[in-house]
Amino acid sequence: MSTMKTMEVYESFSEISDSMRGAVVAIGSFDGLHLGHNALFQRVHQIAQQEKCITGVVTFDPHPVKVLAPTLAPPTILSRSDKIAGIAQKGFDYLLMQAFTPDFAQMAPEDFATEVLKDAMGVRAVVVGYDFSFGRKAAGKAKDLKVWLEPHGVSVHIITAQSLDGLVMSSTKIRAFILEGNVHGACTLLGRPFRLSGPVVSGDQRGRSIGTRTANVQPEQELIPKRGVYAAHAIIDGKRLPAVINVGLRPTFEGEGVRVEAHLLDFDADLYGSELVLEFVERIRPERKFPSKEALVAQIQKDIAETKKILEK
Repeated sequence: MSTMKTMEVYESFSEISDSMRGAVVAIGSFDGLHLGHNALFQRVHQIAQQEKCITGVVTFDPHPVKVLAPTLAPPTILSRSDKIAGIAQKGFDYLLMQAFTPDFAQMAPEDFATEVLKDAMGVRAVVVGYDFSFGRKAAGKAKDLKVWLEPHGVSVHIITAQSLDGLVMSSTKIRAFILEGNVHGACTLLGRPFRLSGPVVSGDQRGRSIGTRTANVQPEQELIPKRGVYAAHAIIDGKRLPAVINVGLRPTFEGEGVRVEAHLLDFDADLYGSELVLEFVERIRPERKFPSKEALVAQIQKDIAETKKILEK
């Protein structure tokens, strides 16, 4: 894909324009857009080149578990805007972020295959992962798509589990890595750094009192790494700078919230109100309390030295 094409984004299968019929589509939740998902996307582009047709991605918003079992819903790795931007970069003609409502959740699996994919969307080929399930009570499985679609001339391609160093790539595994602070493992499966992004909001000025200016970032993403100190890069106005990130607890009126503070090395401008992107590289140590201001300052200097060492690797 040498030139970036403009991707159409739809929120319901009923909105898709006739010009988008005859597409090869990948279907799935695609949270994280990890290396396993890339195998599906590559297959879509491969078929589209052979068949000389357009390409699409079908995903669901919000994540189906949020509607079906809200208390069990995992925090998503990507925000909605990150997901759209990430899929757009992969050169698709359209993205259907199908609104996943209680009504939509009640659709029979066969109806999703024949009425939505075949009739309403007019797809030519479908690419799904081996563990894809769909329709009411998630009763439809990948192999059922073959039964319901192939007699109508719609080919169905099922991608087997993708693994790296013996580890099956999955959003579940990436979430577990991030929650336990293993951002390095998460990066390996994502094929890129794990990122948080958001505006810099006013903090309690603690950093200033100890001579270390920090930016208090309010992340747009739901999934926050385990509390602790991390070596990272911060991206501000397109510039990538080394940073030490502290993920900790912030006392609030409702109890305790998560605080994400970034100290950008060799950078002293006021970041209040700016958008900051944080790329986590490695966890340095757990969060802890210090007996004195001096002990804290000494530890911060150690964290900075350790971060520089990690980022120079």
